[in-house]
Amino acid sequence: MRFSLQREALLKPLAQVVNVVERRQTLPVLGNLLVQVKDGYLALTGTDLEVEMMARTALDAGSEDGETTIPARKLFDIVRALPDGAKITLTLAGDKATIQGGRSRFTLATLPANDFPSAENEDTTERAVVPESALKELIDRTSFAMAQQDVRYYLNGLLFDLRGDTLRCVATDGHRLALCEAALEGGQNKRQIIVPRKGVNELQRMLEGGDRAIELEIGRSHIRVVRDDATFTSKLIDGKFPDYEAVIPIGADKLVTMDREALRAALQRVAILSNEKYRGVRLETTPNLLQISSHNPEQEEAQEDVEVETKIEDITIGFNVTYLLDALSALRDEKVVLALRDANSSALLREASNERSRHVVMPLRL
Repeated sequence: MRFSLQREALLKPLAQVVNVVERRQTLPVLGNLLVQVKDGYLALTGTDLEVEMMARTALDAGSEDGETTIPARKLFDIVRALPDGAKITLTLAGDKATIQGGRSRFTLATLPANDFPSAENEDTTERAVVPESALKELIDRTSFAMAQQDVRYYLNGLLFDLRGDTLRCVATDGHRLALCEAALEGGQNKRQIIVPRKGVNELQRMLEGGDRAIELEIGRSHIRVVRDDATFTSKLIDGKFPDYEAVIPIGADKLVTMDREALRAALQRVAILSNEKYRGVRLETTPNLLQISSHNPEQEEAQEDVEVETKIEDITIGFNVTYLLDALSALRDEKVVLALRDANSSALLREASNERSRHVVMPLRL
C-alpha cells in the first residue's frame, strides 16, 4: 500500500474520523484507524463499536491499493504538525507504516486490517433524503437540550421523528424541550429513533451545511448518514422516547412578542446576580413591558425593563435563565414570541414568523 496527498487534503478526513476513537479502549485495534486505498481513493474509518465514521478522499496519481490500521492519534498529530502545503507520502512495508513529509520521516507500528471491527450491515427499513444544511440546522437547534447521564437513558440522545414528508428532531432533559422540523424528499416513513449523545456530537461535527443531499438509512438498530465524501453509522438507543407533543403547552394564549437580541442581552445582565445554584430569574408582565429581575442569597438584586408587544397584565413567572438563553440562541428571527398560560405552567418560546422551531421551558418556583 502506498499513497501521496497534500497535507490539507489528508488533514480534513483525518479530523472527521479521529474524534470517534476513544483514548482508552478495550481492544488495541480500536485505537487505530482503518486505512484503505482502492481505485485511486483513500478511505479512513474510526469506531468505538457504538459510532463509526468513514471519510473518503481522492488520491494523487501513483497510489497502490492495500489496507491496514494505523494509530489514530499519532497519525493525526503527525499530519497536523507537518508544515502547510507539505506533500505527504505513506508507505506500508510489513507491519510498519512510513510517513514522509518534507524533511520529516515517521515510522508507525500497524495492526492487521482483518482485526478491525466492521459495522453490521443490517437491512435498511427506512430511507429519506434531506439537504445537509437542513439536517445541520435541526441538530444545532435541538441537541443542547439532550440530557447528560440521566438514569432515564432514552433522554441521553436526540429523537429523529420521521413523519411522512417531515423530519423532526426533539431533545429534552425533563426541564426543557427543543423541537425543530424540516421537509424530507420522498419520505413515506413513520418511525421514531433515538441517536445517542456521542453519535449526535459526531454527526454535528461532520455536517458542514450547504445544499448537498444527505441520505438517511435507518435499520432496526442502526442509523447511517451518507454523504458523497463521508459515511456516519451509529447504534440507536433501545428505548421509547416520551410523548413530547403532550409537553407542548395547549392554551398558552398569553403572548409576549419581543426583540430576540434585546431580551437575550437583558437576561445575560440580570443573570449576573442570580442564585448560582438555581440560576432563577423572575419575569413580570404588564402591558407592553416585561420586567426581568433576579436576587441571590447575599441579598443582591438586579432588575431590567424590556419593551415588548403584549396586552397581558400581571403574570409573574420564574425560569432557569440558562434554559431561556439556550433557547434564544437556537432561534433565528429578530422577533420571538413567549407564549404563557399562567404562572405555574410551562412556557413556549418560538420565532414570530413560524412554528418550525419550538422550545418549551418549565417554570421555576422562586
